[in-house]
Amino acid sequence: MASKKVLIVYAHQSSGSFNSAAKDAAVEALTAKGCAVEVSDLYAMKFKATATAEDITGEVKNADHFCYGEETKLAWEAGTLTADITEEQRKLTEADLVIFQFPMYWFTVPAIMKGWMDRVLTLGFAFTHEKRYSQGIFKDKKAMLSFTTGSQESMFSADGINGDMNVTLWPLQVFYFDE
Repeated sequence: MASKKVLIVYAHQSSGSFNSAAKDAAVEALTAKGCAVEVSDLYAMKFKATATAEDITGEVKNADHFCYGEETKLAWEAGTLTADITEEQRKLTEADLVIFQFPMYWFTVPAIMKGWMDRVLTLGFAFTHEKRYSQGIFKDKKAMLSFTTGSQESMFSADGINGDMNVTLWPLQVFYFDE
């Protein structure tokens, strides 16, 4: 792990939470192994969760029929995405490993982290229609989900009330970067 760059995308409101402790432990352990660790603390950053036309600093192609995916792709190509998005894209580009640390809310990530995904993983930057997952620009990166559920492990089994955790996490397969 030495000399690896790690990005931790962290979403929890409380510095006294178990998620915060897990994030801090990861930073400490990875730093001790010689990794350069950067943390995007979404709540501390007051990261905007909503994907809107405000994410583009220049003109949009079609304001009357705004299509976020198409418009942010054009903005990414033109260099007119907002600074908060481009800074997170820089961090992602430089990272060898991305760790998402969060409490599971309603079987998925918190809204602020979902907003990070919507806004940072733009068409053109994170994927194209031809290149995605292990074929995309994140091909040689690793991703890890580190999260809490507030439920007993048995509740996320095939027979459990919440169902199989692998099925629950299926939508987050977007983070399958490497083969």
